[in-house]
Amino acid sequence: MRREKRAVAGTSVLAALVITTLKIVVGIATGSLGILSEAAHSGLDLIAALVTFFSVRVSDKPADADHQYGHGKFENFSAFIETGLLMVACAWIVYEAIKRLFFHSVEIEPSVAAFMVMFLSIAVDAWRSRALGRIARKYDSQALEADALHFSTDVWSSAVVILGLALVWAGRSAGVEWLRQADPIAALFVAGVVVSVSWRLARKTADVLLDAAPVGVRSQILDRIRTVDGVLEVDRVRFRKAGNRFFADVSVGLERNFTFQRSEQVSDAVTSRVREVLPDADVMVHSVPRARRTENIFDRIRAVATRHNFNVHDVSVQDLKGALHVEQHLELDEQLSMKQAHDEVTRLETEMRGEIPEIATILTHIESEPATIERGEEIVREPELEKQLKNIVRDFPEVIDVHEFQFKRVRARLYASCHCTLPDDMPLSRVHDVQTSLEMRFKHDAPELFRVLIHPEPVTDNRR
Repeated sequence: MRREKRAVAGTSVLAALVITTLKIVVGIATGSLGILSEAAHSGLDLIAALVTFFSVRVSDKPADADHQYGHGKFENFSAFIETGLLMVACAWIVYEAIKRLFFHSVEIEPSVAAFMVMFLSIAVDAWRSRALGRIARKYDSQALEADALHFSTDVWSSAVVILGLALVWAGRSAGVEWLRQADPIAALFVAGVVVSVSWRLARKTADVLLDAAPVGVRSQILDRIRTVDGVLEVDRVRFRKAGNRFFADVSVGLERNFTFQRSEQVSDAVTSRVREVLPDADVMVHSVPRARRTENIFDRIRAVATRHNFNVHDVSVQDLKGALHVEQHLELDEQLSMKQAHDEVTRLETEMRGEIPEIATILTHIESEPATIERGEEIVREPELEKQLKNIVRDFPEVIDVHEFQFKRVRARLYASCHCTLPDDMPLSRVHDVQTSLEMRFKHDAPELFRVLIHPEPVTDNRR
């Protein structure tokens, strides 16, 4: 990309230099204001081409500590300078044309050399305009676009100057005096074309420098972001352009109980939606926690705990005579002392009551959050104990089958686990109740068990 942009910009400088020199020589020789105005126009094109050449070299530099959005604005700024130079040229052309029309007549000497130079100028300008336009569109370069615009206006203005010279020559040959004014009139037409085109480019460049949003782009981005699963609202969408790259800043509201990983997944999806509208954009997504309108009391309890990076589970809420009583299990770092753990729980419960005034009481069961891997002694066989536990299962008619018993001895304590088959359509709340009751019964009838874990499975899973 850099090599192509620099090559086309460098060639434009060389072409502008040759054409400007030829126009100056022929303009002075003929006295044609049209050619001299074209020479002034091409001279400013030469300056503009030089500005473009150096701006392209600078704009392609990567971002650094002092220019964190890169150097792309150099292209936009150079395009703005080029339009300013064109306006200055137009002002001089208009001034000189009015002076020749009304105050000081200048004799024009059309020559073969004048026509040849202007036709050569048209050929070179058309060639450079196409080459610059192709690279400008390929890499979305505003500086090269401005340069291409200069050369394309030169094509039309040169054609008008040729027409003016032809009319002057025809007027002299036919003795029609008023046709001798065709040259300054052609110069005025050139100025009008340049002003019109430059004004459109100046507005476009100013919009980029002032970070104006392209028409309709913001609404397209909003529509796409709102389709992302998990986005509750879009707080802000703003973007700016530097060179050929967009930088987007998006703020979205997500469920406050989302995990960090889930938030990251939604942010990635939002980034993809933005790039559907602005390909290769540098997107920054800021997520803001929001409460869903459908949140229940369990969601609100967990939201307070999540805010402090705590994990609560087995949350139970009882409504006793209109008052809500909460019981919950809370995992805390096993390295904490009893006093430290109790202080954490007290602070959490106080915040829950403050945020959820419907709660009358909260009782928290403190559990240690494992931070070390327990080193087991062995996996043991307990055929008699396994037979005893299977007999207990007969008292639970909803349990279809138990299998894959495993017994482990860890720190001289016996651990038991098994798989339990339950009906496919059993509600999860009932699955938990059966599972808990069975674990309690195992530990009651076999007190040597320190911990029991039952893994529930559907019937269909065991038929595979």
